[in-house]
Parts: sequence; C-alpha cells; structure tokens
Amino acid sequence: MSPVSLLLNIIWIVLGGAWMAFGWLIAAVIMAITIVGIPWARAAFNIAAYTLFPFGFTAVSRDAYTGQEDIGTGPLGLIGNIIWLVLAGWWLALGHVITAVLLAVTIIGIPFAWAHLKLARIALWPIGKVIVPA
Repeated sequence: MSPVSLLLNIIWIVLGGAWMAFGWLIAAVIMAITIVGIPWARAAFNIAAYTLFPFGFTAVSRDAYTGQEDIGTGPLGLIGNIIWLVLAGWWLALGHVITAVLLAVTIIGIPFAWAHLKLARIALWPIGKVIVPA
C-alpha cells in the first residue's frame, strides 16, 4: 500500500469508515448465525475489510477477474444478490449514502464521500465481487 493510500485510509477510518465497516461486520455475523446465510456472510466479511481500508483496493466482478464464471457470478449469484438486497443491502447502502452526503458538505470530505458512494453500489449487489489491489 502506498503512503498516500495509507494516509487516506487512516483519515477514512476516522471519517466514517469504522462505523460502516462495523455495519458490514454485524450483517456478516447475523448471516453466519443463520447457517443458510453463510455465502452472504463470506461476501460481507470481505467487504467489511474493504470498507475499513478502501484506498489502494478496488472491487471487481469475480468472473472478469478470473476469466471464468462460477456459482457466485451465475444465476445463483443473481438470486443471492436479490435476497441480499432485500435483507441487508438496502440499509448498508443507505448508511453509505447518508455518510457520503454528510462528508460531501466539506471540500476535504469529497474524496471520502465518493468512496462511500462506491461502497453503496457494492452494498446493493455484493455476491460475485472480489477485492483486488488497485
């Protein structure tokens, strides 16, 4: 991780990254407790880590990254994303959007607001994504 990414990640944690990562962690734990939700829990744990340190990394479709379709990027992934959207995605996305609006009020907060909006998009459709270095 570059020094600039490290600095941005430290500022990010203070300006809303920690509480949104905690939200992702809560969603992951709730999904893991249900046993049936373990596939969603895995995605939520990965994105919780990404939410804690978003600068220097990016989320891409797993089939575009690996070059082959798998269970999470096919029709079952679509069904899984729809279930996720109904159960947890909308409130995580809402949290990211609210935080983005609050940060966008200041000039310094605009890059962090943009990162929250990227995370809001991922919050709506997380299955089949992989986090890779940017």
